[in-house]
Amino acid sequence: MVTLLNAMLGFLALLLVFSNEFQLASSLILLGLLADGLDGMVARRLGSGRIGEYLEPLADMISLSIAPLCLFYKMYYESVVLQPSVHLLIGVIIVFSLLCSIIRLSSFSLLKEKQFFVGLPASANAMFLVLTSFLVPDIWYLLPIIIVLSLAMISSIRFPKPGLKVNLIAAVVIVATILLDSMYNNIAPILLLAALFSYVIFGPLYLYGIKRSPVS
Repeated sequence: MVTLLNAMLGFLALLLVFSNEFQLASSLILLGLLADGLDGMVARRLGSGRIGEYLEPLADMISLSIAPLCLFYKMYYESVVLQPSVHLLIGVIIVFSLLCSIIRLSSFSLLKEKQFFVGLPASANAMFLVLTSFLVPDIWYLLPIIIVLSLAMISSIRFPKPGLKVNLIAAVVIVATILLDSMYNNIAPILLLAALFSYVIFGPLYLYGIKRSPVS
């Protein structure tokens, strides 16, 4: 049920994107991120049926890939005056990101590990795309980052699985981002973006340090 809620939030976010309600769409995608984290906690507590392994990637494809990518494209198409060639370039890059998301989500169950993720979680890429709707930086800063994050999703780089405390803190910041929006100089989205970049950059280094440390 939580996984289906995730899919529903992603689909409603798509409808809001096409209605140019970008902030509401962003909020629903962030709520979908919370639901994506919650369904894993529920499954670990109550146990998951076999259908859950197939259902979750389908739900995540809507809420963590298609909806954020459509939000990103539509927001810059509607809000920022760009040349047609730039829109074409954006389209090519988000299609590339979509393909990487498909590969990542379809292979998640095959590459599942208990202590770490193999490749960047699709939720991290989705969070970055959503946060751009709050901050709206220059497009030329974003496109290289999207390419790097997309490649990281299909890479063999290991990223740590956050513990319960880290997940709770992240959930609080996500809720604050939804409630505060752009208030207080976008402090909540900026904090969330800083936490995301810290995870992407230092997470693999942390695992590498653990791997190299001598066993006592």
